[in-house]
Amino acid sequence: MEKTNQQYDRVIEICRNLFNQKMTDYGTAWRILRPQSLTDQIYIKAQRIRSIEEKGVSKVGEGIKPEFIGIINYCIMGLVQLELGPSDEELPGEQTLELYDKYFLLAKKLMMDKNHDYGEAWRNMRISSYTDLILMKIKRTKQIEDNRGKTLVSEGIDANYMDMINYAVFAMIKIEFENED
Repeated sequence: MEKTNQQYDRVIEICRNLFNQKMTDYGTAWRILRPQSLTDQIYIKAQRIRSIEEKGVSKVGEGIKPEFIGIINYCIMGLVQLELGPSDEELPGEQTLELYDKYFLLAKKLMMDKNHDYGEAWRNMRISSYTDLILMKIKRTKQIEDNRGKTLVSEGIDANYMDMINYAVFAMIKIEFENED
């Protein structure tokens, strides 16, 4: 599991660097978005990945890696929005990165706990399965959002965002480190 820990940290670094660069360009303009809008952005990213997987070719951009990074970063934005609520006000960069790190580390802790119980079964899955699981989590999240956050026995929106982060990280690990095994 130490290898997973190190690879997860490398994916955090990749995603955080891009998030920080975009924050330099755009600030925290995303703070105006409601969580439902972020869920829709995640859906667009996941649907594009699935389309590329099925067609075998991308006519726009670099392929699926940037889309998985986008899913991770939009999920973290969603978690921030669930905590703070949408706002016209920008967040200071330092506070934004503290929240970013907080949620990525919570997702990592969740993954490590589940990884302990499941014995790294995710390593034997196909990337396309992560895509499908993310799309399923999006459908669940949309249903919960349509029910105004109420569930009878299921986890909430935040848990679905956390799971989507981890599925996307698994895909990134397989993409980034597939030749290291």
